[in-house]
Order: sequence, then C-alpha cells, then structure tokens
Amino acid sequence: MADPLNGVTIRLVDGDADMALARGVRHEVFVVEQHVPPELEYDAYDDTSAHLLAVGPDGAGLGTARLIHGAEALAMTGGTEGRVLLGRLAVVAAARGTGLGARLVRAVEESGRQRGAREVELHAQVQALGFYERLGYVAEGPVYDDAGIPHRTMTRVL
Repeated sequence: MADPLNGVTIRLVDGDADMALARGVRHEVFVVEQHVPPELEYDAYDDTSAHLLAVGPDGAGLGTARLIHGAEALAMTGGTEGRVLLGRLAVVAAARGTGLGARLVRAVEESGRQRGAREVELHAQVQALGFYERLGYVAEGPVYDDAGIPHRTMTRVL
C-alpha cells in the first residue's frame, strides 16, 4: 500500500507565499467547513507566532498549525513558565485520516522544544479530544464555547 504522506513535507512558514498557503488551509477548514467568522479565525497572534505548513508534492497546502510562544504564551496560559500554545491545527479534507494531523502536532511540539518549552497547551474542539488523547494530551477543566464550537483545554508534558 502506498504511503499517503509520501512526498509531503512539513516546514516552518517562511514568507508571504507560505503564509498564504497556511491561511488558505485555515480558511477552507475553519471558515468554510466549520463556519467560524473570519474576524475570529485570524487574529493578532498570527503576526507573532510560528506557523507550520504541510505541503504536498504538487506544492498544495495540506495542513497547518500555529505555535504561540514567549510572552504571548505566558499571558495566554495563565503565566505557566515553559508552556507554549498549539493552535489552529487544520488539515484539508482530502488529507484527513493519513496521519498528517499527528505529524503536525509532533512538529509543533519539536518547534516548542527548540524554544525551551517543557509543556504544550491546546484548546481542542470536543469532537477532537480522542485524537489528542492518543497523542498523550490530557483534558483539564470544563467544556467552554469558542466561536460557537465546544472546546476543552488539554496539556502535554514534553
């Protein structure tokens, strides 16, 4: 059986063209499929975060994730030293079920480690809790609404 991820690369976003691909994936998944208003999907953290991008052999954007680190992460995680925030994980429909989402999560974790992180926090859609649990994340706290979608905070020690 052929590897569905053969030829797929994951890299840090570098420049406007990469960012346009990442934003295109997010638009398709969050704005079009999940009806998240664009004004909620794109925020000031986009300018200060590290973004990862999965690209197919044809150059098409297949997935993306965002890593909030530094002072922004400290503020968003309640002052937890050594914690970064994984967010905006999105994989286009055609690439779901291939393991790409898990590869993106691991790439964000590695990028966090390189920045000195000891823990990762994320805000998971409730329907994705099982996915993150299989990757070692633990849910904490109550379910809450974010952009009209039920979410729950999860963390993982690196």
